Amino acid sequence: MCATTLVAQQTRIPETQPRIPASHLNLSYDLNGKLTLEVDGKKYNAREAGNTYSIEKFLGKTTGTETGVIIDFGDFKGTVTYGLIPYGKAPHPLPVYRRAVRIENGKVEINIKDDFKYPYDFVDWKDNGYLTIGYRVADERGVMMFDGEIALKGSGPFEVAPAILEGPFVNSITDNSAIIWFKTTHPVKAVLEINGKILEGEKESLFHQWNVEGLSPDKKYDYKVNYGVLSQKYSFNTAPGKGSRKPFVFGYSSDSRSATGGGERGFMGANSYIMKKIAALAYMKGASFIQFTGDMINGYLTDKEEQRLQYYSWKKSVEPFWHYMPFYTTMGNHELLGHLFTDENGRRVGFIDAFPYETHSAEALYAEEFINPENGPLSEDNNKFDPDPDNIDFPSYKENVYYYTYGNLAMIVLNSDYWFAPSVNSNPALGGGLHGYLMDNQIEWLRKVITKLEKDKNIDHIFVTQHTPAFPNGGHSGDDMWYRGDNTRRPYIAGKPVDNGIIQRRDEFLDILINGSSKVVGMLTGDEHNYNWLKLTSDMPIYPENYPHKKLNVTRPIYQINNGAAGAPYYGQEVLPWSSHTRSFSVENAICLFYVDGPKITMKVYNPDTLNQIDEVELK
Repeated sequence: MCATTLVAQQTRIPETQPRIPASHLNLSYDLNGKLTLEVDGKKYNAREAGNTYSIEKFLGKTTGTETGVIIDFGDFKGTVTYGLIPYGKAPHPLPVYRRAVRIENGKVEINIKDDFKYPYDFVDWKDNGYLTIGYRVADERGVMMFDGEIALKGSGPFEVAPAILEGPFVNSITDNSAIIWFKTTHPVKAVLEINGKILEGEKESLFHQWNVEGLSPDKKYDYKVNYGVLSQKYSFNTAPGKGSRKPFVFGYSSDSRSATGGGERGFMGANSYIMKKIAALAYMKGASFIQFTGDMINGYLTDKEEQRLQYYSWKKSVEPFWHYMPFYTTMGNHELLGHLFTDENGRRVGFIDAFPYETHSAEALYAEEFINPENGPLSEDNNKFDPDPDNIDFPSYKENVYYYTYGNLAMIVLNSDYWFAPSVNSNPALGGGLHGYLMDNQIEWLRKVITKLEKDKNIDHIFVTQHTPAFPNGGHSGDDMWYRGDNTRRPYIAGKPVDNGIIQRRDEFLDILINGSSKVVGMLTGDEHNYNWLKLTSDMPIYPENYPHKKLNVTRPIYQINNGAAGAPYYGQEVLPWSSHTRSFSVENAICLFYVDGPKITMKVYNPDTLNQIDEVELK
């Protein structure tokens, strides 16, 4: 074979490359099949994902021994701290750590017989014949990387059994239904016991979900999940019946990505320390559910499995309380998973949502990792700017835009970082969604849902939540729904700008909430790592000088309540046109608790770390 023929075979483009969405321009595949961006005649390859860390890496390979278990982490170096988990003996079971050992040649050996013999066998493993070990992995610098579980059966030799990796979680609780789901470390045919019924999984699996129906309103239900020889038992309460005005409490916060300070404040992309305290305090105060609106993790990754690991860390931080009350979540800018293009010096040239959108986008991974209602819009496909209506050119809104009701309250959850492309401002020809922008199909869906809820006699109050404030106050005056008053900022689709700029779209959004509704109490926002609130009234200045477009008619007041204080590094207050209307600005970590009592709503805000009350506001 001649050399030229060999080169031709080596540079043939693979036939399996995914279609490049028509919503982006200047993208192609080079002769080696690498995704390439062309800017001003120069070409840049997408950075390849390194897949440095993953859940599978830290689960390792487990082998039962005569005295315990060996975990093989491959080439990872660090330490493992471990202890028994008292399932069935504590309402919020967590590992009670006993030993820390160094990983030697990629392996650790846990000696059950010696470490947990009398009087340290507080789970009765020797009599029961099974136990669950919780283990925490840290790297050589002591940075926490992973919380895992291993189930064992026998009393020596030991055999590895399926353990629950995540969960069990309760979600989408209504007055007559709920979803219960969890993941296991090994395939198993799981069983759910609830309401006098035994619901078996169809086959052995790693993922287990039951949509439980036929429940009664406002009632406590015990449930038990069985997975092999082990089981766990918890409970939840169904929502009040339709038409009820019974009092209840719910929590709100956002922005829990890693912070400085060490320990659990930086736990593989999440501030596990503060999130655990937020969940504990909300549970103690009787919250029926928690709404969490974006920036759960550090994100901004190109590797799907590492981003999945960061979501795992966030879920584990609140898992002991998610057994009992649902967490409703959505996306912020830090949930970005994308294609990153850099120059020879490592500087960003382009960063867009990953595709194919059905499997690799930030939105697709998010839908894999969380369970939320599926009553939102489909996507931005078939909007007026869609360049190819016959193909998929945008990611899905599945489980990142939706609404739900509880008692006499409705929560509408939006995604203001949909199809997010951080490079759209510097490289608009490439295209992508703008941070803070609610795109056309989502806005039209919002309008329809508001109209529907206005007619619902069982709903008295509506909150709308999106990650980005309409009126930033500290940390994001250069973007969110303001961009320092620059209305030229907007998404680009197939190289073309959409019709309305960011401030026009902000006003269109607010017009729906104010003039299209009498029930919207306000917006719950984040992105800025602080707590504050303001009341939008007709006398509040909200425009840059010489603003040329139609202005919003504020016919009634609504609130903006910002709580991005769930553990991300704090932002101080800035001076902006509406600063004189901003109240209670605080950089303390915070959880907002809303006490809904018929026609009344009172908000109380607490620091979950110190337990002091930060604020109290009568909203209605």
